[in-house]
Amino acid sequence: MTERKLSSTNYRNQSFLEEKCTLNELLDLVSKRWFTDVLFCIEEGHNRFKLIKDELKYISDTILSDRLKLLEKYQLITRTEFDEIPPKVEYALTEKGEELSTLLDSMCEFSEMLIPQLHS
Repeated sequence: MTERKLSSTNYRNQSFLEEKCTLNELLDLVSKRWFTDVLFCIEEGHNRFKLIKDELKYISDTILSDRLKLLEKYQLITRTEFDEIPPKVEYALTEKGEELSTLLDSMCEFSEMLIPQLHS
């Protein structure tokens, strides 16, 4: 993924908000397209790239790879490489990943209550 220009207004605004409260960084992270879906897939046992890709049929390889790297960077998943041919990699939620997933489940329940009311 391309990074924002360091001189852009968007970058400065985001940096300011993240310095003000780390929740802003977390919200920016989880709002990335496919991020929560990949997290939930791994939680549901789809622990290999192809299994996640099959479950999320419209996600591109590039985006899936990026989201897995982000999840790993924030220590929400672990990546285990097996010394096999062909190469084998498996993903699993960390304790932090499980905790975030629980919080996101609560937010999903809240959104299922809130959003339909807005469309009534």
